[in-house]
Amino acid sequence: MAAAAAGPGPGDSPEGPEAEAPERRRKAHGMLKLYYGLSEGEAAGRAPGSDPLDPTDLNGAHFDPEVYLDKLRRECPLAQLMDSETDMVRQIRALDSDMQTLVYENYNKFISATDTIRKMKNDFRKMEDEMDRLATNMAVITDFSARISATLQDRHERITKLAGVHALLRKLQFLFELPSRLTKCVELGAYGQAVRYQGRARAVLQQYQHLPSFRAIQDDCQVITARLAQQLRQRFREGGSGAPEQAECVELLLALGEPAEELCEEFLAHARGRLEAELRSLEAELGPSPPAPDVLEFTDHGGSGFVGGLCQVAAAYQELFAAQGPAGAEKLAAFARELGGCYFALVERRLAQEQGGSDNSLLVRALDRFHRRLRAPGALLAAAGLADAATEIVERVARERLGHHLQGLRAAFLGCLTDVRQALAAPRLAGKEGPGLAELLANVASSILSHIKASLAAVHLFTAKEVSFSNKPYFRGEFCSQGVREGLIVGFIRSMCQTAQSFCDSPGEKGGATPPALLLLLSRLCLDYETATISYILTLTDEQFLVQDQSPVTPVSTLCAEARETARRLLTHYVKVQGLVISQMLRKSVETRDWLSTLEPRNVRAVMKRVVEDTTAIDVQVGLLYEEGVRKAQSSDSSKRTFSVYSSSRQQGRYAPSYTPSAPMDTNLLSNIQKLFSERIDVFSPVEFNKVSVLTGIIKISLKTLLECVRLRTFGRFGLQQVQVDCHFLQLYLWRFVADEELVHLLLDEVVASAALRCPDPVPMEPSVVEVICERG
Repeated sequence: MAAAAAGPGPGDSPEGPEAEAPERRRKAHGMLKLYYGLSEGEAAGRAPGSDPLDPTDLNGAHFDPEVYLDKLRRECPLAQLMDSETDMVRQIRALDSDMQTLVYENYNKFISATDTIRKMKNDFRKMEDEMDRLATNMAVITDFSARISATLQDRHERITKLAGVHALLRKLQFLFELPSRLTKCVELGAYGQAVRYQGRARAVLQQYQHLPSFRAIQDDCQVITARLAQQLRQRFREGGSGAPEQAECVELLLALGEPAEELCEEFLAHARGRLEAELRSLEAELGPSPPAPDVLEFTDHGGSGFVGGLCQVAAAYQELFAAQGPAGAEKLAAFARELGGCYFALVERRLAQEQGGSDNSLLVRALDRFHRRLRAPGALLAAAGLADAATEIVERVARERLGHHLQGLRAAFLGCLTDVRQALAAPRLAGKEGPGLAELLANVASSILSHIKASLAAVHLFTAKEVSFSNKPYFRGEFCSQGVREGLIVGFIRSMCQTAQSFCDSPGEKGGATPPALLLLLSRLCLDYETATISYILTLTDEQFLVQDQSPVTPVSTLCAEARETARRLLTHYVKVQGLVISQMLRKSVETRDWLSTLEPRNVRAVMKRVVEDTTAIDVQVGLLYEEGVRKAQSSDSSKRTFSVYSSSRQQGRYAPSYTPSAPMDTNLLSNIQKLFSERIDVFSPVEFNKVSVLTGIIKISLKTLLECVRLRTFGRFGLQQVQVDCHFLQLYLWRFVADEELVHLLLDEVVASAALRCPDPVPMEPSVVEVICERG
């Protein structure tokens, strides 16, 4: 702005050196604008929207100081003029300060730019001198080249002609020497070199065979070539060499023009002989006389021998007989399919010998190598289906191993049951205290779980990442879901439940040969499986085998329901067996006694004491595995009260004078009316999983048996009194085992009432005497 204010006036001349100074300043100003990236308006500091042609715009390019001063004098008072002057002085000083700062800050850049320009001037001077010298040298070289070309033009044409003649003479020399060269190659066994010589000369000899000299050379070469082909066929038919040598012979014969179809048949025939020899060697390893190598060595032998040979044959065939087209490919595929089937049969025979083994790691390694070896022939011979057949064998072996492990789990479970039987029988035989049921249950559960985990670890080897066939769809889906989960784990759990349920179908009295304690243990085992073990095992299986198959699987709830039903059946059968044992004692004690002529009771019969002892033992046994259960509120005098069935006896005594032969229906009618108003007792009601329910079921069966036996006998007076004593003794001890003591009272009431009905002289014993006898007993 200061420069604009101090610019030339209207009367100054724009010409001369003075006019060039503003032009240079504008150029410098434009370069600064470019350097800082400013537009014209931004560089001038002009407000947006202002007129660029306004002569009063202090920052405009067309600023006129005289017009600007006239405008200020006209429009502004003195005070504003002085303020404008002050503001303008301040701006001039600020611009001077900014200019000095800009110069100081960019001083190094200015110096560096000056040095660079000076160096560029010197470098360009040197480069111009060098370019001038280069142009002079190029002109001299061009002149010399032109003079040399003109001098040697005639000689160059002669040399070219002589070189052509020399090349032709060398070719003719090669043709005239060809018979001798072929003969020498045949003698030295260099059949490949001889065939190459023949191939180089064949076209020329064929073209110039009308000339006598060339005709003679061709005849000599044909004789030598025929002898060469005969020797190659002889070498090929001997079959002593390997596949690469025989492939070389076939290639040379094809180059000599032998028929490809015939050579193809002979090639496959010789390859068949070698591969069948490998198969016979493998079959010899399966013989009974020499000890068979392990399955890993067997697969290595087969892979390196037969499979490697088949790959060489396939690769050589495809290289040699590619011109045969689809017919040749189908012939090779049939050849590989036939021999591959024989090899697979031998492998399956060897793998079948491993089905009884327990080590899966060696078998899986052998299957992995077997599968890997067949990748190459499977890719070369896709039409033969070798890779798919190998995968089917691996899948079949995996399924058989699953079946083997399932049988192993079943055998382990049966072995655990045998151990439990022996442990339960051994203490009785030796007269010692054996292991408790809780300990036996823990041993069985841990043993079965360890066998399941071992089986899962064994079959998990089939899905390991390093195994080549683990990424196949079968092993990523069906093997995990239907094979391991459903076939092995679910199958074993259901087999275990079926085996346990088979003990409920034991024929004969007292449950056959099945110990009642085993029934109780199995019921608790199945109940534990229902509550926790099944869920744990299936969760473990799903975590180890990431199932990617959408096939339906058995829900955990279904298996748990089956296990709970098995536990219920076993516990119900246990109640029936134990109730039957006690019932047999009671039945025999009633049926073998003469109740009409028995003496007056002085003691409780021994069989009643045995019933109480056996019931107590059962209570202890069941308490080892099951919780107590819920009882109804018991009366405080349950063990001391007078036998409640005396009400029936006293009623019978009260009606005793009316017991005459002429009125037997009155007492029967009274008894039947009393039963109508008594609570019905379900003897075979469902058993719950607690000790009280089990003992209640056993006692109901026992007392019901006693009741039915009493109804079939006739009692004298003392016989009735003996029944009173026995029933009171049972009431003193059995009430504490059942859920509701009234159940025992009702059944014992019916026993005594039935005995009174079957007694011609029903005179009951005094309650005090009954109590004394029972307390003494």
